[in-house]
Amino acid sequence: MFVFGFLLFICCQYGVAFHVASFKRFHVRTPKMMSTSPDWDTYFQKQHQTRYQIIAAPSMEKLAESLVNLSPNRFLYHPTNWKKFPDGTDNIEIGGFQPSNHISGQDILMLASFHNNDVTLSQFSVMITLLQSFVQSLTVVLPFYPVGTMERVIQEGQVATANTYAQLFSNLPTCGKPTRLITYDLHTLQNRFYLHGNAIASLQTSIPLLISRIKQSNIDCIAFPDDGAAKRFGSMFKGLGYEIVTCGKTRDGEKRVVIIQDGNPEGKNVVIVDDLVQTGGTLYECGIALKKAGAKGVNAFVAHGVFPSQSWKRFLKEGDRGCFEKFFLTNSIPTITDILPKDNVYEILDLKNKIIEDLDQYS
Repeated sequence: MFVFGFLLFICCQYGVAFHVASFKRFHVRTPKMMSTSPDWDTYFQKQHQTRYQIIAAPSMEKLAESLVNLSPNRFLYHPTNWKKFPDGTDNIEIGGFQPSNHISGQDILMLASFHNNDVTLSQFSVMITLLQSFVQSLTVVLPFYPVGTMERVIQEGQVATANTYAQLFSNLPTCGKPTRLITYDLHTLQNRFYLHGNAIASLQTSIPLLISRIKQSNIDCIAFPDDGAAKRFGSMFKGLGYEIVTCGKTRDGEKRVVIIQDGNPEGKNVVIVDDLVQTGGTLYECGIALKKAGAKGVNAFVAHGVFPSQSWKRFLKEGDRGCFEKFFLTNSIPTITDILPKDNVYEILDLKNKIIEDLDQYS
C-alpha cells in the first residue's frame, strides 16, 4: 500500500508539473490563425465585388442605366415591361428571362420605388417571382422607405404601415439567403427591427454626399431643426470644423415657434440638415430663425424630398417660402426630383456612386 501511494503521489506531482508547463507553452502566447497558404492575408484585404443583374421599377430605370454606364463589367440591366390588363391588374414581364435565362442562379439587384400603393404591390409581385426563380441572391435598393414615419399608433384600429410593409418583406420566399434591403436615412431607426426572417435591413446614409458637396462651397455651419435630427446626424459632422447649431420649437403664447437652442449662426453660411421634407413648415421656420440670428446665408438639405401636393413650389426663389440660397436633396424619389426646375434653388445629389459603394459594405 505504501509503494502504491508513493507512486500515485509521484504521478500526481509530475502530472501537475506537466499541465502547468503545457499551459505556459501553449496558452500564454497570442493565438494566431493557422494557414498553409500565404495568400489568405491578400484575400482578406482584397475587395470582392459581386456582379449583378439589375431589375428596376419604372421610375428607377434611369438609375439602372446610370449604374451600367458607371460599371458595365459589374452591372447588366434587363428592362421589365410593367404593363396592365384592361381591368387594371398587373401584366408584368420581367426582363432577363427571354430569349435566354440570365436571372436564375444570378445575384439580382432590384431598384425599387414605393411612391404609391399601386407600384408597391407590383414590385412585391416581382420580388416574389424572382425569389422563386432559383436566384443566387436578391438585394433590394429602396432609397426612400415611405412608411418610416408610421411606425406606431396612438389608438386601436390605426394601421402602423411600417409594420405591415416589414411583414411583407419578412415573409418573402427565401432563395437560401435573406433578402437584403438597402435604404437611406430611415426616419426612425427602430424600423430595422421590424424586419425578421427572410429580410434584413442594410441602413445607409446620404450625408457623405452632402459633406463632399459643401466642401466645395462657402458653407461653414451645420444646423438641425430639432433635437432628433441633431442626435441622428450630429456625430457625422464632428471634427470637420463646422459650427453646429440646434434649433427647436418652444411655446409662445398659443403658438409654437422655432428658436435656436444651441450654437451661434451669426456671420455663418448655414445648411439645415434633416432626413425628409413634406410641406416643409418647420424647415422654413428654422431658416427664418437662423437669418434673424445673423446668419449670412441659409441653405437646406434633406435626403428625401416628399413634397406632397407640389409643395416644392413654395421653396422656389419666387415662392412664399423662398428663404434658401440652395436646397439640396438626393434623387431617392425620382418622381419628384425629375420634375424640379434645374435653374432655381434645387440641387440634386445623385445616389448612384453611393449605392455602388454601399453594395460592398454589408452593413
